[in-house]
Amino acid sequence: MKTHKHILRLLLLIILAGMTMAPAMAQTNSVLAGQTTELAVAPVAGDTYVWELYENVNGLNFAVVPGNCPQTSADFVGSNMGASVFVKWFKTGTYFYKVTAYRDYGTFSCSINNLKIGKITVLESLPTAYFMDTSPICKGDTAYLSVMLTGTAPWSIDVSDGINTTTYNAITASPFILGVSPTTTTIYTVTRVSDANGVSLNVSNAVTVTVNPKPGSSHIYQYNPTSKKK
Repeated sequence: MKTHKHILRLLLLIILAGMTMAPAMAQTNSVLAGQTTELAVAPVAGDTYVWELYENVNGLNFAVVPGNCPQTSADFVGSNMGASVFVKWFKTGTYFYKVTAYRDYGTFSCSINNLKIGKITVLESLPTAYFMDTSPICKGDTAYLSVMLTGTAPWSIDVSDGINTTTYNAITASPFILGVSPTTTTIYTVTRVSDANGVSLNVSNAVTVTVNPKPGSSHIYQYNPTSKKK
């Protein structure tokens, strides 16, 4: 009887030894607040995976303590189970994630020494710029463009009309209003925006300033009601 138990114990140890965690796929070690990123491992047939998030890990034993990250700081988009999951990062800070692999053996499952830990730093999001719609103007008039900015003041932006680029520095409030006087219909974009946290080269939306010609000169006839017929 002892021999049978010994054989079964050896078989179980062999199975567990072969049940190593699949190698983690390349993960980024930093993301921007507001982003959604994918966490993944290369799946092993027969394994199931459970992910957990941690925000405060001082003195924490990952093997026994469940995820403690508040949903207001970071949260799974959809399920936290599977070889790959998606996480929305809401606040800046340092986070850890744990993925545990389980394998079912009919009446029980095993996860001994079958977990991996990863670390992600959430950085302040880069600034963005967005043009609000503007009204047409007559040739020679000035159009006032409203640029909505996100991030932390002060900002600096580069505004392009397709030919020339103008830089506006030390912007302290959003929206930022700038005046332009194109002579023909012109499309404007922000090609660079920077703030205290960094520089973004993502092109903003485009805004079109339509320029209408002014009417030409013409004779104006006046009628004098006090005049009398001779």
